[in-house]
Amino acid sequence: MRIRSLPCALASSALGMRGFSALTSRTAGWFRRLLQKPRQSSIHTSSSSHSTDSHSLSSSPSSSSSAWNSNSSSSTSSSAQPDCPAPADIVSSSNARWVKRYDVCICHSEVDLEFVEELVSYLESQPESLRCFLQLRDSVAGGAVVTELCEAVQNSHCWVMLITPSFLQDPWCRYQMHQALAEAPMAGGRTIPVLKDIDRKDYPKELRNLYYIYTALKENCFRRVRDTVLRYLEELCRSSTSGME
Repeated sequence: MRIRSLPCALASSALGMRGFSALTSRTAGWFRRLLQKPRQSSIHTSSSSHSTDSHSLSSSPSSSSSAWNSNSSSSTSSSAQPDCPAPADIVSSSNARWVKRYDVCICHSEVDLEFVEELVSYLESQPESLRCFLQLRDSVAGGAVVTELCEAVQNSHCWVMLITPSFLQDPWCRYQMHQALAEAPMAGGRTIPVLKDIDRKDYPKELRNLYYIYTALKENCFRRVRDTVLRYLEELCRSSTSGME
């Protein structure tokens, strides 16, 4: 009886060992899967992050390109807008300026020739290339003084009167001054008195209704003369253009 039960006990013991081995194997497999899941998740997260970065990098040039195109189009549209012509362009291109031979006539005494030559050189060197009448340079040889002075006044847009002690004592200078006032009684910016080396009380009565330029600073005086001449020419050319329209 005892001999028969021994094989049964051994058999049941072997079955128990196999069951325990199978249980142990399943438990180990469960732990391996449990440990592998975070690793796979981290790999997935890393790959998704990498793909997201790649997407952002690939989309960045297009966004910057679209921004550049927007800026480019806006700058192009703004540059395409027509600009108002600059004053220098108006003065140079208008036919009203070229109706007369000179832009400005310098009325002066021969004693003040050096100062006048500097003024003329300054005006003629401007970008607008102002055309000046200088009596000793531009008068026709053999022409009558009265005729030359009258034609110079009539063929000039503006007249600069260099009022000095010598000017006040020169009958021809006063004659030319009267001719200019007769040509444009209301002046309108055409007659430009410039005072040099005289007191305010010696300022000619015929010009008392006109503002004058004083020559305390030569450079400032020259610049104001230029600006006054250009201002008149601009107004003349603009009114001529608007009249044609």
